[in-house]
Amino acid sequence: MKLEITIDGRKRRVELNRAALRVDGLVDGRSVKADVVELSDGAYSILIGGRSFDVRVEVNPAGLRVISGGREFAAGISDPRKFRRGAGQLSAKGRQNVNAPMPGKVVRVLVKAGDAVKAGQGLLVIEAMKMQNEIRSPKSGTVEKLLAAEGQPVNAGETLAVVA
Repeated sequence: MKLEITIDGRKRRVELNRAALRVDGLVDGRSVKADVVELSDGAYSILIGGRSFDVRVEVNPAGLRVISGGREFAAGISDPRKFRRGAGQLSAKGRQNVNAPMPGKVVRVLVKAGDAVKAGQGLLVIEAMKMQNEIRSPKSGTVEKLLAAEGQPVNAGETLAVVA
């Protein structure tokens, strides 16, 4: 499968051959071999060249948000074949858990359970390492559950809200 992946504005050409948990491929012409295990929906453990990476991938209206090693990256995937067929846009569908990308403290809650939200709308703000990060809705819908309150400490990966 040939893809174009954009990470923080930098395009990469990726060719993947996946067999079970092993991914062999080319990234910008360089050979890459990785062992990939999906831990839960959107959470992966990846081993590349003896180095281990815990990666969380979230779909949002702008594409993908990838969190690894306490860093966050904006990403997008384009499959030229899908664009030729008129598809190619990623969108969150169904019930979506909104998880904390990193440990921190909830400093503001912007919505309440039952509120209608649009894709990309802010749900709450988490402070981590003296920086505030707005956590946005991955889809348009209704806030089904709000599991976080102002002042509450949260762990990375903890579910903060559910949007249906």
